[in-house]
Amino acid sequence: MPRTPGPPCGCRRHATASLIVGKLSASSRQNALAAALKEYGAIRRTIHAARYLSDESYRRKIARQLTKGESLHALRRQLHYAREGKVTRRQPEQQNEQAWCLTVQTNAVICWHTAYLGLAVAELRRAGREVGDEVLAHLSPARSSAVNYYGSITVDYDRELAQLDEHGHRPLRTAGDTTARA
Repeated sequence: MPRTPGPPCGCRRHATASLIVGKLSASSRQNALAAALKEYGAIRRTIHAARYLSDESYRRKIARQLTKGESLHALRRQLHYAREGKVTRRQPEQQNEQAWCLTVQTNAVICWHTAYLGLAVAELRRAGREVGDEVLAHLSPARSSAVNYYGSITVDYDRELAQLDEHGHRPLRTAGDTTARA
């Protein structure tokens, strides 16, 4: 069977489920597939609402996920606010580039926190403290307390490099260590 040619531009085309459902629902005469999809959506919403109302642990799980999402948005707002929360570029390509830079900054902060949270948990476990997975499920690396948004930072490279361990990590702070590191 011959293959059907794609669009003349050579690109692939795909549609989201919401677009397909929207197009089916907007047609002048409702077809059976559109009606079935609409009913299926109503059933899924009803099941979700019933489970949410009857299951306290499910409500807590959803609240935890919402809190993690809100902390990610708060981090992105803080990173963006350091530029007074403005998109400073005029051209759409430059605005897109600025948005991607915000994404890279956010990912860098999250990667840093993830790595050091992992090191802290490993250190606690080595010291004989029990850190259960149920506790770790509540942690989010989208924190902004260690990020300096304004001004400049002076770094003594030789001192910083001398502090790194064999894997290239900085030493962890202890509970009594309140001094900020450059």
